[in-house]
Amino acid sequence: MTVLAVAHRAGNSLSALRTAAELGVDVLEADVHAFRGRLELRHSKSLGPLPWLWDKWELTSTSAPQLQLRELIAALDGRSMLMLDLKGPGGVGVQVAEALHQRLPGQPVLVCSRWWPGVDAFAGRPWARPLLTARNRGELQRLRRRVRESRPPYGVSVHRSLLTAALVTELHERVELVLTWPVNDPAALDEVLSRGVTGVISDEADILRTVLASR
Repeated sequence: MTVLAVAHRAGNSLSALRTAAELGVDVLEADVHAFRGRLELRHSKSLGPLPWLWDKWELTSTSAPQLQLRELIAALDGRSMLMLDLKGPGGVGVQVAEALHQRLPGQPVLVCSRWWPGVDAFAGRPWARPLLTARNRGELQRLRRRVRESRPPYGVSVHRSLLTAALVTELHERVELVLTWPVNDPAALDEVLSRGVTGVISDEADILRTVLASR
């Protein structure tokens, strides 16, 4: 069984993208926000009407330049698959689906979100690989019901704190990929591999190297 090495937030900056590409990772993950007519790649969140973006203890002006999805696509070398995490409710899914259709026609892309209607916007796009994300127990229960439907998603992304071997086995019966995050130290890697995941999402180059070297 091949386990995918997924570089967390590697697409949120061009420098991180280059580093991950040099490692030879399987998947480059990026966070996408639809903001004022733009598709911005960042983890920070907007503060509604206030002119600030926040991420933990950091504030950034909304006027500060942000990497755009079109710029990320232009920088891809084609060796790694793109995984886009759609952030927030609203029309981000529809906008990203159209942008990918125009700029990466026919190229497979993984698309995930905790806001599942965003992922559902990719229905009928044969190149899209939809993943449903579960961060907490409530979301996990809904995910388990959803994958039992007649048309389950391509895969799922489940927070590491929720994983058990039995859950992973259950999910694999219905989906192609079971990804998990965060996996940022050797003990966490051993734990999730023992439970049977098929994708490891990590911020750490050493963990990604270990996954790649294990083949």
